[in-house]
Parts: sequence; C-alpha cells; structure tokens
Amino acid sequence: MHDLPIYDVVIAGAGPVGLFLACELRLAHLSVLVLEQAEDPHAPLKQLPFGMRGLSSPTLDAFHRRGLLDDVAAPQRAAVPPTHWMQQPLRAGGAGGHFAGIQFFHDRIDASTWLYRLPSPAGTHMASNMAHIESVLAARANVLGAEIRRGIGVDDVEQSDAGVSVRARDQTFRGRWLVGCDGGRSTVRKAGGFEFVGTEPEFTGYSVEVELAQPHAVVPGRQYTPTGMFTYQPPGTIAMVDFDGGAFHRTQPITLEHVQRVLRHVSGTAVTVTALKQATTWTDRAFQATTYRNGRVLLAGDAAHIHSPLGGQGLNLGLGDAMNLGWKLAATLRGDAPDGLLDSYGAERHPVGAQILDWSRAQVALMRPSHSTRALAAIIRDLIETRDGATYFAERVWGLSLRYEMGGSGCEHPLVGRSAPDFVLADGTRLGERLRNGKGLLLDFDARAPLQALAGRWHGRFAYVASDAHNKLGLAAVLVRPDGIVAWAGVDTADQAALKQAALQWFGAA
Repeated sequence: MHDLPIYDVVIAGAGPVGLFLACELRLAHLSVLVLEQAEDPHAPLKQLPFGMRGLSSPTLDAFHRRGLLDDVAAPQRAAVPPTHWMQQPLRAGGAGGHFAGIQFFHDRIDASTWLYRLPSPAGTHMASNMAHIESVLAARANVLGAEIRRGIGVDDVEQSDAGVSVRARDQTFRGRWLVGCDGGRSTVRKAGGFEFVGTEPEFTGYSVEVELAQPHAVVPGRQYTPTGMFTYQPPGTIAMVDFDGGAFHRTQPITLEHVQRVLRHVSGTAVTVTALKQATTWTDRAFQATTYRNGRVLLAGDAAHIHSPLGGQGLNLGLGDAMNLGWKLAATLRGDAPDGLLDSYGAERHPVGAQILDWSRAQVALMRPSHSTRALAAIIRDLIETRDGATYFAERVWGLSLRYEMGGSGCEHPLVGRSAPDFVLADGTRLGERLRNGKGLLLDFDARAPLQALAGRWHGRFAYVASDAHNKLGLAAVLVRPDGIVAWAGVDTADQAALKQAALQWFGAA
C-alpha cells in the first residue's frame, strides 16, 4: 500500500462542483484524482428542460475569471428561442427570476443601488443546461491534466496526520487531502464523521417526462392548487409537488400509474398518462454539515448542504464552494498559506449555505396548499412588483448581495469582501481576464513605486498590475484574492498599513 502514488488532492464526485474544484487545483499545478461513481456522465434527466439551471452573478464572475464563460454561454448566445416556461417574455421588461414561482421583472429593478458593480461580460444571471455546464468543466479539467476515473465510487475513508486513504471498489487511493463533492448522500461525509443537521421534508417532488392522452387538459406554466403545485411545459415535461411529508421519495419504484395518480391529485384533472419516459423524485429536506472540514477531509457542494432544487440555488452554492476552497487548499499544500486560511473556507461558506437553506425553506412556505399560504403569496406578489421589492429579490436570486466577513483585514471600505468590479484597464483588458492564472493581484491605478515594491515582497503570490482604468470608482488601488474577492480597497495609498495587513492575512508572510 505504501507504494501507491500519493495525490495532492483526491476529489470524490465528478459533478460540476468536483470538476470545477479540480480545475482550480490544477491551476496551482497540484496532482488531482477525481473518483466518480457513475460510469456515464450523460444522465438523461440532465438533458430535459428541468435540467436548466439559473446561473447567478458569483458563478458567472467565476467562469469569466477562469476563461470558461464563452463556452458555458455558447448555447444561450446562439439565439435559440426560450424553451423553459420561466424564460418566456411575459412582458416588455422581461423576467429576471422568481421566488417560489412569483416572478420579478427587469423593468422594476433599480440597478443604480449597486454602486460597485461595473458592466461585465459575465452579466448578472443566465440560464444554462446542467449537462452542458458539466461537459464544459470536464473538458477543462481534462485539458488541465486532472485524472478522472469514472465507475469508481468511494466506499470508505481513513485519515491520519499525513494524509487520507480512500477505498473505492477493490482499490485504494492515497491523497494528502480529500474533498467530498459526492452529492447529498455523500459517502465521504458519512465516513468522515461529519454531523449533518437540518429540517425534514414536507413534500415529495417529481420531475418527469411523459406522454399525455390529453396534453391540452393540463394548464401550462406553474400552477398552485388546493392539493399541491405543478409546472407543465408541453408536450410532456412536468415537475410537481405532493405534500406527503416526503413519504414517496426513494421508497418505491416510480411507475406510470403512480405518476398519473399524483398528477391527477395535484392538478385536479382526469388526465391520462400513456407513457413514462423519465422520472425522478426529490424533496425539500434541508440539511447542512455543521463544519466543512474534519482533519484532512473537506466537503463542498451537496455533500455539505442539501435543500430543495426550487429556485436553482444549489448549483451556484456548490460552485461558489469550489471557487472559495481551491486556492486556499493550494496555498496550504504549497506551504505558504497564512494561519487559518483553510479554516476561512468554512467560516465564509457555511453562513452562505445556511442563508440559502433558509431561502429554500421560505419558498416552500409559499407553496403549501392552504388559504393562509395563498394569502401570504398575494402579499409577496405585491411587494415583488415594487421597485424596492424587485431590487431586493434580484440581489438575492442573482447573488449580488454576497459579501464575506473578512475579519482582520484592517480596511472598512464597502468593497472589501465583495466580488471585485470588472475594471476595464487602459489597454482594453478587464480585471477578470487578469485572474485566469488562479492568482491574486494588486491593481494600482496610479502606478506608485511603493505599491510595486510592496507586491514584490510576496514573490509572485499575487501579481502587481499598474494601469489606469475607464472607471476607477474613486479608488487608488485594490487588492484582489485569487477567487476575485476584494481583500483591500484604498482611496489613498499613502497609508499602506491596512494593505500590508490584508496581504499578510490572505497571502501569508512576505
């Protein structure tokens, strides 16, 4: 066993989160092994319309900063007419998203409140197919040299002070670190001894592709009824919710007869299902690991937090985990990480996960089949039609309100802890393009020698870029972490104490 190769990081799970994390780690030239239980990455359900996911601003920023945005956005930029009911232009302003199916529209949003967000190719939101996202990330991981083995799921985990041994089928793999990105039923989470706490489900959700004898008997779009909720996209794509306490989820085979019975119950129609092509169930069970790290084992994505897929926040949450964790784990492996850097992953991402779980629970509260719920939904509908209401929901759904508590950075500028603006530099390049190597940077708008000298003390752990910009937002300089989060922002660079403190906090000793 001691003759086995030792990988820097073993990742369990080759979904979007595991693949994106593999890309981040390979940018730092670490050896990465990805183990995936499924032999075929092309699951049929990922190809269906309910395989569409809304990508939020932090996700799009991350893809832009790593040069992935064009590939991810290619299908949406091909001018294909909308195929998902939530993408249909119901009025001139265009739908920007929804909360429990209650839509907010662009013509109600006040973008002037986002003082530190500059126009960017990333935009604020975009719909994309889950299977396409995964294929783009898999292709990039392969190009970067990550080793991906499919059909080999993790069975058990043992760790020591020196590393982790992973048993998968009849093989054993060794890594200095292990990251569980293996989904809501994560083997890594269970074997790693993580506590998983939360709230039990109220419903069983169904995503099905069927043929109907009377396709026009069911009303298209999202419909709330006295017995549940359903979304119908003709000719046969249906998502529906039955408030049974999650009793049917993964307890029995999903038969045509059962799907027909639930559809009739939820829709209140006598519709007949003549063929069942694809079907899966899900619930609103909302659980989160109490910590994202146990020794040399870490969790990311659904392995760390699960909730209802309603609203499409889960993918964004997991990709945000990967973007936050990758550079911190790389610095830890290199040996130049400051004290506590790796623990800042959980400190920053756990509160974000908890907030998304509550966001999901709040949507479920607006879906319950009761008169009081419908009355509450009517009030939310009125609020979301106001300018302040639409702006609030856009900020939350699009991820624009994300801000990390940065602790001892010594700088109180409102940009610190937020995603860096995509400054357009004097040569026409953008800040996002300067982050594609996975390193941080100090952007100095005034090309001051003391800042260049300061950056030089960190020997390439972050780059120094001296350039004017088309809109500097009143800043003289800004220090950006590898994940694109602002670590320090200065309107006057004469006092460099706070800048030095931020550099020490995030990039280690000079």
